[in-house]
Amino acid sequence: MIFIVLIASVLMAATAIYQYNEEAEDYHNDRLYRKENNVKDQIRYQFKAKTTYPIVTKNIPLIFKEKNFIYELADIHNLEIKLYDFNGNFLIASNASSIGEYTDIEPEKLPKNILTDLNNSYEKRVVTKNIDRGSVVQSSYTYITDNQFKPLAILALPYIQDNQFITRELDEYLERLGLVYSLVLLIAVVLAYFLSTYITKSLKHISDKINQTRLEKQNTKIEIEDASHEINTLIQSYNSMIDELEDSAVKLATSEREQAWREMAKQVAHEIKNPLTPMRLTIQSFQRKFDPSETDIHQKVDEYSKTLIQQIDTMSTIAEAFSNFAKMPVQKNERLNIVEVIHLALDIFNEDYVSFTSTNQEIIGNFDRTQLIRVITNLVKNAIQATSTIKNPTIIVNVSKNKNNITITVSDNGTGIKEENKKHVFQPKFTTKSSGMGLGLAMVKNIIETYSGTISFVSEPNKGTIFTITLPKTEENNNL
Repeated sequence: MIFIVLIASVLMAATAIYQYNEEAEDYHNDRLYRKENNVKDQIRYQFKAKTTYPIVTKNIPLIFKEKNFIYELADIHNLEIKLYDFNGNFLIASNASSIGEYTDIEPEKLPKNILTDLNNSYEKRVVTKNIDRGSVVQSSYTYITDNQFKPLAILALPYIQDNQFITRELDEYLERLGLVYSLVLLIAVVLAYFLSTYITKSLKHISDKINQTRLEKQNTKIEIEDASHEINTLIQSYNSMIDELEDSAVKLATSEREQAWREMAKQVAHEIKNPLTPMRLTIQSFQRKFDPSETDIHQKVDEYSKTLIQQIDTMSTIAEAFSNFAKMPVQKNERLNIVEVIHLALDIFNEDYVSFTSTNQEIIGNFDRTQLIRVITNLVKNAIQATSTIKNPTIIVNVSKNKNNITITVSDNGTGIKEENKKHVFQPKFTTKSSGMGLGLAMVKNIIETYSGTISFVSEPNKGTIFTITLPKTEENNNL
């Protein structure tokens, strides 16, 4: 809108200047033509009056000097009058000093091109234009005739174009035009501001809604009253998309649940088959080789029993791991001394290279005791397994706090995690060990995120790994 107003003002100003220049040019041409006709009419009247000399070309200077006719004629029309014969030779001219500011050195002869143009002109009239001392001078050349319309001489009338009045009028017009367009521009700016504010307000609301749109949550539709047709079309498209998104989310959730159950069932079946196979082989071997009369029969029964019990324990461990992973941690928000709970969790480990440090003797937080112990136990177990081949293993568990967070770190100097495995560490079923289901770190991450915390790690192969848990302190704990 502002751009259009600016362009319109520039075009109007340019049009006005062009129009005024055209009108000025037409005005001066018409004025020179009128003056020329008036001069010729007065000359004809002079020829009708009685003169001392015969009216012929050679007597023109004498006739025009008689009774100071040429000077009166120049003063009346405020023009310098020059007369030439048909060959362009100078005959007579009015006194330049008596007709105003225009002065000129009288030419002895007309240029040949003017004579040629005059002879070839249908109207027997030629007009030239040139610049003299900063002023535009128009000169007309035409024939004067006697009473029988016989050409007698060439009349030359130099005319100085005075544009001061027109220029002053143009300046006043442009000034008024500038004031009007300044007012229009101001109105356009105000209107543009309110219109853009009105439009962008609706668009901002729509943009915020789009940014808040999530596949995994219930999205609200946009409702804006008094919106423009275009905005309403956009809103309807968004609301229609929300309906389709909800349908897609339901279908996707259903599909993901079904896929998750299939994967879980396959994993459970696979893990259970592992101990069932040696159990079956053990029983079949016992059936074939059982002989009550053997002297060491009790020892063999005992070995078979231990083997079966070991495999049954393995199945129990598998069932417990899947059960723990399937459970969503429930926040009991027990008010605990984090330092004390972690210290107790580490008591079950007999390894003397597992150490515990804390910046404070007491760090209070609202957490579930069982879940916290489970987290620490899993991380320390992984650290022990990572350092099993290290000559001088070291595992350090540290807990600290600052103004807003409680930080727990578990570091070791074990084999580390390979670069290609880092992105899979917290994924269920991922493991680099020959035994286990790969659910431990996935369960730990699930627990930590339930408490709005984060877990991350840094690791270098053959140098060790550091797991860092950051848990936000509650408002109650921030005062401790």
